[in-house]
Amino acid sequence: MSRSLRLALTGDSILQRRLLSRTDPVLRPLFDRIRGADLAFTNLEVLANDFRGDPALESGGSHFGAYSWVLDELREAGFDLFAAATNHCLDYSISGLLHTIDALEARGLCYAGIGRNLEDARRPAYLTHPQGTVALLSCCSTFNAGNEAGVQRPDMQGRPGLNPVHVETLHEVTEAQLAVLREIAEQLGLERQRRQILKLGFGFPPEEGVLPLGKMNFRAAGKTALRTRAREKDVEDIARWVREARLASDIVLLSLHAHEQGADKDLPAEFIPAFARRMIDEGADLVVGHGPHLLRGMEIYKGRPIFYSLGNFIGQNELVPRIPADSYARFRADPEMTPAAVYRQRTSDDTKGFPSDPRFWETVVPFCTFEEGRLTALEIHPVSLGLGEKAHLRGRPRPAEGEEAARILGRFAGLSAAFGTQMTVGDGIARVDLSAG
Repeated sequence: MSRSLRLALTGDSILQRRLLSRTDPVLRPLFDRIRGADLAFTNLEVLANDFRGDPALESGGSHFGAYSWVLDELREAGFDLFAAATNHCLDYSISGLLHTIDALEARGLCYAGIGRNLEDARRPAYLTHPQGTVALLSCCSTFNAGNEAGVQRPDMQGRPGLNPVHVETLHEVTEAQLAVLREIAEQLGLERQRRQILKLGFGFPPEEGVLPLGKMNFRAAGKTALRTRAREKDVEDIARWVREARLASDIVLLSLHAHEQGADKDLPAEFIPAFARRMIDEGADLVVGHGPHLLRGMEIYKGRPIFYSLGNFIGQNELVPRIPADSYARFRADPEMTPAAVYRQRTSDDTKGFPSDPRFWETVVPFCTFEEGRLTALEIHPVSLGLGEKAHLRGRPRPAEGEEAARILGRFAGLSAAFGTQMTVGDGIARVDLSAG
C-alpha cells in the first residue's frame, strides 16, 4: 500500500489577535482546507514570549513580541511545522528567545531554526504522521550581529540564537570608480586606520583586489554589480544536517528567511537560488522561502519545488500591543502615544509602508502531494489578506475569489515563469507542471 502525504505551505504568520479559524465565516473556508491537509507549515514571525525578556536596541524592524497563546491559535488553525529562524527572534534579546523556546516546548510543537547553542539551532526537527515523517530545518540570512547562535565548546557554553546563513556581499565597480574610492579612503584616513587595525591583530587582509571601505567591499569589474554569496561554512554546516535528515525521514523541508533582494524586491538576491539549489542537491525535497513579506516566484529544480517567498500569510504587524522605548525613538513617536497610534503615524495614515502596497496583502498557499516521498502534484491556492479593511480586520487570510484570485495567480505565474516554471489556471487555483523541472 503506497503512502500519500498532502502538505500545506504558508509564509509569514504575524499574529497578534485571536484568529477564530473555526468560527469566523470569512476565514474558516481557508483554514478548513489547511486542516484538511495531512500536515501544514508556517513561518513563526513573532516572538511568542508574552513580552518577557529584555527589549533589544536593534530589533528586526519592529519589536514583534506576542502572547504565547498565538501558538495555540496557530495549532488550532491546523499548523504542525513551525520555522522559527527570523530577524525578529532576538527582538527581546536572549532572554526573550528562551521564553519563546519554553513556550514552544511546553506545547510539544515541532519547530526548528532556534536553539540554546548553534548545534541545537542547526538541527532538524522531526514530525511523524501515519503517511510519513517530515524533517524540518529552518535558517535565516537577515539578522543583526549577535543574533546568530554560538558554538558550544567543551569548556564554554554556546550562545542561544538563530541558525545563520551569513551573506558575503561584494560591490563590483569600474576601474575608474574604484580609483576614486581608493582616493577617498586615503584622504579620509580610512585606509590608514584599516592598516593600523591589521597591525594590532584585530583584522585580516582582504582578498586580492578587494578594497574594504567601512563594512563594504569593492572590486574592479567590467560593470557595476551587487554580488552576494552564502558563507561556505554555514552552507556546509546546514548541508550536513540536510543529509542527516535525508537518512532519517521521508520528506525534508528546508525553510529560509531572507529579506535580501535582487534588482527589485520581487526578485531574490543572487545567493538565494544558489543556496536553495545546493540544499536540494544535498537531499532537501523542498525549500520554502519567506521574509520580504511579498510573493516571489517558484522554481522546479530536479523535480523539487523552491518557493523564493510565500509572502505574508497573517499580517497583523500594526497590532503589536506593546512597544519598547527604543522603538518609539526609532519611529520618532511621542512617548505618550499609544501603540496603534504609533503605527498609524509610521504609515502616514496608510499612505506608505505595508498598507500602501497591494503586494503585501496577497499570497498563495501551495498544497504539495507526495507519494512515497516523491512530489506528484502541486496546487496553488490564492489568498487575500483584506487590504482596504480597518487595521484590526485586515491581515487575516481568506480565499481570494474572482478577479482578485485571477490577478494573484497571474502575478505568481509570471514571477515563476522567470525560473522556467509552468502552471495552468482553472477552477480558481493553479496547477504546476512538474515535468518542466
